[in-house]
Amino acid sequence: MKVSWMNLACLGLILTLGSVGKALGIRVFEGSSETVIGEQQYKTGVFSLGSFWRGEAAFGCLPGVVRTTAGYSGGTKVNPEYRLLGDHAEAVQVEYDPKIIRYEQLLDVFWSNHDATQVFGQGPDVGEQYRSIIFINGSDEAKLAAVSKEREQTKLMDNLVTTQIQQFETFYPAEPEHQKFELRRNPALLQLLGVFPEEEFARSSIATKLNSYAARMCPPSTQKAFDAKVQDVLKSWSLTHLFQDV
Repeated sequence: MKVSWMNLACLGLILTLGSVGKALGIRVFEGSSETVIGEQQYKTGVFSLGSFWRGEAAFGCLPGVVRTTAGYSGGTKVNPEYRLLGDHAEAVQVEYDPKIIRYEQLLDVFWSNHDATQVFGQGPDVGEQYRSIIFINGSDEAKLAAVSKEREQTKLMDNLVTTQIQQFETFYPAEPEHQKFELRRNPALLQLLGVFPEEEFARSSIATKLNSYAARMCPPSTQKAFDAKVQDVLKSWSLTHLFQDV
């Protein structure tokens, strides 16, 4: 039996990324910020920090983050769409293991990856859908979010932090073409990852990590390790694929 080189390449990347947990597919998340997968309990945080393409990549490579999902939250429209999102904001849902990473660390990443003083957009992206929001679920998250916002305001001195702290209600995952957007723009990594049904691709923990890597948003040491592994795989593939039909 011939073993696919792409499967071997993907296995190498998976071993590099490490254990990332069992996949879970849920269409809409309401009310609770906790998810039980097998015997493991994960939590979720939801943040709006401008375009969800970059926002998803900002969180995906963090140790303890299991998966990210681009979507819509904060509005009243039922089943929003990218071109018809109503009063929702583009948002990122972050599923994480609280034994490895704390909610406060997610807040640090939130603040460091957008301009919280900008009104009606982020950078070249203009519109209410790009507003800055921390969606809180429960008193603990509310306290941590409020403290982090106060600390950010202190650092920025005369500039007003416009970030809203809003009670989480419903998160709507965005359309498939918006999930793992940075990874989709990297044909070489997509080829190494292999073909997945869209639903599995969107919820894949491996794709979550590679999406951040493709955006060059992993921590420097992790980015460097991934660079080395990917180059090794691509170099080997360039020699091996010549004989794959032999």
